Amino acid sequence: MKLIGEGKLLRIFVGESDRWDGRPLYEAIVHQARAMGLAGATVLRGIEGFGASSVVHTSRILRLSEDLPMVIEIVDSADKIDAFLEATESMVEEGLVTLERVEILKYQGRDAGT
Repeated sequence: MKLIGEGKLLRIFVGESDRWDGRPLYEAIVHQARAMGLAGATVLRGIEGFGASSVVHTSRILRLSEDLPMVIEIVDSADKIDAFLEATESMVEEGLVTLERVEILKYQGRDAGT
């Protein structure tokens, strides 16, 4: 897949304990992105954060949280991101979804033989 030039960066902020169809929401989002043929998705686990509820979730030993912040980042063409957003709108009941224009400079995977 060739992906160079103008695209969109989708960021979805959810909690680690958020679920969709019995599995972690972040996992369901990544699998949906793959099923729809998006270029890729990355999940980042935060060590501390708060959202709309203003409850601080942290990974510090004295205050272990089971609901750390998770960020799913997906970069692809505007068309594919827009279609993905439409298909997954109902999945994110709580959280934050942001969208930015980006310039894609390089997108290259390994050869299938390596």
